[in-house]
Amino acid sequence: MGESRIARAKDNVTEEYPWGHLDWFVSGALGNSDTLTVGRCTIEPGQANHAHYHPNCDEVLHVLRGTIRHRLDDEYFEMSEGDTISIPSGRIHNATNVGAEQALLMITFSTPERQVVSADAGTTAE
Repeated sequence: MGESRIARAKDNVTEEYPWGHLDWFVSGALGNSDTLTVGRCTIEPGQANHAHYHPNCDEVLHVLRGTIRHRLDDEYFEMSEGDTISIPSGRIHNATNVGAEQALLMITFSTPERQVVSADAGTTAE
């Protein structure tokens, strides 16, 4: 069994993007998990993160605030506060904020070292 580790707010890592930002709380890179990556995604109104997939892990996305249109391959789902989607490895997905406020999403991955591949160019992207 793994050792319990506290993730302190001062140790979180934020990645900024034109559409919003990702805040990382738990991951192999942060040195506080050998099994998971956990973070929060903020998407500004009218913005979307790039279509992408994760070749090495599943993702669970939970809407904490706001309304998004979530793409999963060729299907689209409107999601709002309290909704959760489980995204299997290799499935193309992205989220578009279709609401008037910031969308806040909790994201969890089934690996401490998640990989991200752009669905458009086959390159690393967010």
